[in-house]
Amino acid sequence: MKGDVVKRTEIGPDVRASMYDLFCQQFDGVSFDVFNRDLERKNWVLLLQGDDGVLCGFSSMDIYDIEIDGQVISVVYSGDTVVNSETWSDSALSYYWMGAIDYLRRLYRKERLSWFLLVSGYRTYRFLPVYSATFYPRHDKDTPDDVQLIMDTVAGERFGKNYNPETGIVRLDAPAILKDGYRGIPENRLSDPHIAYFAERNPGHEHGDELVCFAILAEDELTRLGLRMWTKGRKLFPDTDE
Repeated sequence: MKGDVVKRTEIGPDVRASMYDLFCQQFDGVSFDVFNRDLERKNWVLLLQGDDGVLCGFSSMDIYDIEIDGQVISVVYSGDTVVNSETWSDSALSYYWMGAIDYLRRLYRKERLSWFLLVSGYRTYRFLPVYSATFYPRHDKDTPDDVQLIMDTVAGERFGKNYNPETGIVRLDAPAILKDGYRGIPENRLSDPHIAYFAERNPGHEHGDELVCFAILAEDELTRLGLRMWTKGRKLFPDTDE
């Protein structure tokens, strides 16, 4: 598997169609027009290809600065992220995604980024404690007020009335609903406190409800495994002086 970070404006109709086809392998409820409009609100995309050159994964990202309570926060918002289920055992997405984030961090000359993401599946939520030492919401720590303010401000600006700050849930007009086989949480996984917490915080996840989540992306805020993926990913993308 190999990956590349490209500007959203450089993605042509054929690649967009392939991205949507891959998306539809795992999700229902989103038309191509809605998918495309959402993509237009991002500025970068990580594309993953198999050895045969066929698209097998992607992750869209929007990186921008926002002023909150007098402080400028550099945000990376994760959009649609899909990887062919046949490659789930491959950690390529993890280190390519980490490498892409580090590349963009250097490109934008940022020391750290605030990672904002919406989570409707337990597998995605479970990545947070695996790779990030600082993430919210979580079962073992209250969300600090300054972090909650970032989450509420970004979610409110991006999703308006579709965001409920009382629950931390975004309910989209056209939610992406996982297909049978991907939807739901196996009973035995609920013994994991992180997954049990996700199920409690987002009881409507099977219907496409999204939990607003936050993490800090910087070398000193990663777990040991996260740092390993970050270091491996950095080697995949050259330094830039742009």
